[in-house]
Amino acid sequence: MKKLLFLLLLSGITRFGYAQTPSCCHNPDGVTAFAALGSQEEFRMEHKNPLPYVYQGTGGAAVTFNTPDGTPASGFLFKAKKPSQNYLFVYHEWYGLNDYIRKESEKLYNELGGAVNVLAVDCYDGKVATNREDAGKLMQAASRARLGAIMQGALDYAGKSARIATVGWCFGGSLSLYSGLTNGAQNIGTVMYYGMPEKDVSVLKTLHGPVLGLFGNQDKSINPAVVSEFEKNMQAAGKTLTVKRYDAGHGFANPSNPVFNEAATKDAFGLTSAFLKKTYGL
Repeated sequence: MKKLLFLLLLSGITRFGYAQTPSCCHNPDGVTAFAALGSQEEFRMEHKNPLPYVYQGTGGAAVTFNTPDGTPASGFLFKAKKPSQNYLFVYHEWYGLNDYIRKESEKLYNELGGAVNVLAVDCYDGKVATNREDAGKLMQAASRARLGAIMQGALDYAGKSARIATVGWCFGGSLSLYSGLTNGAQNIGTVMYYGMPEKDVSVLKTLHGPVLGLFGNQDKSINPAVVSEFEKNMQAAGKTLTVKRYDAGHGFANPSNPVFNEAATKDAFGLTSAFLKKTYGL
């Protein structure tokens, strides 16, 4: 079943490769639709180049794992204090797995009391952007097939007995949902911050576990209409979705973004913490 779900996902996210143009009769999936935003000046201008930051924590460590396409992938792991089958997959913004993501992963690890293995997944194979122009290029160039292979590799790394939840921001918000689909019955919950959702109800029907969606009403790309359609589609798929909308823009939870909203970020983190603790039974 796990391999079948991966093949279904892979076929879905490769049907519109980034160099292709979808036909008029189909809508691209959330990952492809979000990646295409990297070419739009308006979307790039919604982001401020991240401020320099060096992660100084000592709790995490770099790891590598195999993937179905034969090219090893990597990540940054905070290992549970005691052996645990609980995993949280963290998906980075369009900049890549930078030190901000390592810091946020550690924050989530500590919030969950060190009871969950927290794996920040590197979807760019070591590439990291330090400005919005390069971030847009990396996001557009991210191969749908490679992304699917990395997600499957992370799932295999966690193991067949793992209970997995996912979380991500921006491009990672879309990837969080697709990782949830890849994880099949092992997926127990998904958190997505202002990511482009999947529109295909038949695909959403394969998703396991509830979803927490955190969005900004001032977001020009993942706008209120997109969020409302997601709610409608999830209802049609018979899935549980909780949405919180903030009077904020895209990237409101990123302190290096000009639209950073401290109050919304604090509230969203509280909801994320409560959602994950309930999901893991902590």
